[in-house]
Amino acid sequence: MTNPLLAEWQTEFQLPPFADIRDADFAPAFDMAMERGRAAYAAIAANPDAPTFANTIAAMECADDLLDRVAGVFFNLAGSDSNPAREELQRALSSKLSAYSSEIINNRALFDRISAIWDQRDTLDLNDEQMRVLMLYQRMFVRAGAALQGKDAARLTDVKSRLASLGTQFTQNLLADERDWMMPLDDLAGLPDFVVANARAAAQERGRDGHVVTLNRSLIVPFLQFSTRRDLRERAYTAWGARGANGGETDNRAIAAEILALRSERALLLGYENFARYKLETEMARTPDAVRDLLMQVWKPARAKAMADAARLEVMLHEDGYQGPLEPWDWRFYAEKLRRAEHDLDEAALKPYLSLDAMVNAAFDCANRLFGLEFRALDVALYHADARAWEVTRNGRHMAVFIGDYFARASKRSGAWCSTMRSQRKLGGEVRPIVVNICNFAKGDPALLSYDDARTLFHEFGHALHQMLSDVTYGLISGTSVARDFVELPSQLYEHWLEVPEVLALHARHVDTGEAMPQAMLDRLLAAQNFDQGFATVEYVASALVDLEFHDGPAPGDPMQKQAQVLDALGMPRAIRMRHATPHFAHVFSGDGYSSGYYSYMWSEVMDADAFDAFREAGDPFDPDTAARLEEFILSAGGRDEAEALYTAFRGRMPGVGALLKGRGLAV
Repeated sequence: MTNPLLAEWQTEFQLPPFADIRDADFAPAFDMAMERGRAAYAAIAANPDAPTFANTIAAMECADDLLDRVAGVFFNLAGSDSNPAREELQRALSSKLSAYSSEIINNRALFDRISAIWDQRDTLDLNDEQMRVLMLYQRMFVRAGAALQGKDAARLTDVKSRLASLGTQFTQNLLADERDWMMPLDDLAGLPDFVVANARAAAQERGRDGHVVTLNRSLIVPFLQFSTRRDLRERAYTAWGARGANGGETDNRAIAAEILALRSERALLLGYENFARYKLETEMARTPDAVRDLLMQVWKPARAKAMADAARLEVMLHEDGYQGPLEPWDWRFYAEKLRRAEHDLDEAALKPYLSLDAMVNAAFDCANRLFGLEFRALDVALYHADARAWEVTRNGRHMAVFIGDYFARASKRSGAWCSTMRSQRKLGGEVRPIVVNICNFAKGDPALLSYDDARTLFHEFGHALHQMLSDVTYGLISGTSVARDFVELPSQLYEHWLEVPEVLALHARHVDTGEAMPQAMLDRLLAAQNFDQGFATVEYVASALVDLEFHDGPAPGDPMQKQAQVLDALGMPRAIRMRHATPHFAHVFSGDGYSSGYYSYMWSEVMDADAFDAFREAGDPFDPDTAARLEEFILSAGGRDEAEALYTAFRGRMPGVGALLKGRGLAV
């Protein structure tokens, strides 16, 4: 039988034929894809003709087409619907793919061709996009070690291979801890109906009767907000914070230490003082000092706000008859009580107005009003029954296929993310993307979201728009292929449309009655936007600073000790923990993506607060001229220019931190 991953896909929009694909198909498909890739790169390197952009750079852009196709399917499944076979293959692939990448980087003839084109670039009549792609290839090869030789080159190959294996192991350990822990609930005191229903659904998914709390964020956070059983809150919170640090085979602490040591060695081999300086060289921030300066500007007012809030919450704790200090498992419970007292906002009453379907439609409607996109539901076979697909069109033109996979399950890693099974490009013919949004919302009938859940949905859809509206020739710079501290701009900017009163007035309708959210509730919701921002900002900035200090200097022998030292120096409030403690800090340790770069959410937020002000200044959150500039210079541009140049083209200048502090309610 023909391997469906290797055959031409005759499906609508050339979607992967999920119904025909078996786990056993992946390993031989990867082997064949890498074999074809090796042959393609070898042919480019051995081409007797003088190196040109067409016969070298453009040819390299197409060399891994089959590998990209197979990997696009597999790694989406490995993250969203894992199983033992996929986990085993993922472990095996991490080193094989690393070795494959190193073969290409270490192909001296290939690198010489790229360098030759780079050296004569000013005589080649390249357009701006081609010049950008050429520069990125030259930089990518040099930063990957192509200029190294002998034992240094060999050692770097070994380091990268080991890092790939460790990142996979870190991810799978975290998934195992999240999958295996549950707490049966015999006491539902204080829990609103939606939490009870979600706890019942979680039990059913795990083949149990009754109700359970799991480590899924959409379940454990509302449990911590509402359960009146302080002992159960403590037990659940402790398990949540202990992911990756429970001892045994799934403990990530030694893995984190080895990853940090290997990253440091990698940077030194490449001639950098430390890994942070290596990593930040190509980002907007450029240097660790710039990152630290931003974070500390935010830390000081955020900590002051958090400390003031903690004092108020501790009074409430004592009024309930508990002695001693406010603890981390108390914060969300008393913050929820305070929110209800100050803003008369009851999440249990709010959630029926925020059904998943309504919020998906709201995200689609905003995209239609801003960019003219239309969404048509597709009846196609996908990889899981919970996933849904839509065709995205504009003026009748096919733009993308969008897949939404929104519900938590034991086979899905935690968090929310956007990925592609196919990216946009024009080289060799128009290729339109297949874009996937993954979330971990609690499943219900119907599924009801918290306001934070709805914000997450809009956030990930902002990433999806960056992919759908991409309009470049070369895949290297397609969609979200931008600086890490710029990639969160479109996603965080899109969250602002959830705050637009007319969007909520139109889409926030009661799931049973269809009635619009009462104006008084809408007003209270919007007024409470910055409630508890001291807490949210402190837990985030603490994580970002720990990440930075891990990498800006010699690798710590004991990351947990280093974490404690950083938090102590900051004066971390007792009742707040890092959003992501080291053993479950997947952003930093599952791969290099956000290593030294967790700050990037806040760097992008400086821009997103300012970018939405452009719509406010125009007097219309859907101003067509501003939306057109946003698409032209940000969403369709991919990585065709430096991030600062793209933002300045859109806004006319770069912003300061003031808009961020104002947006978070932290301005003095």
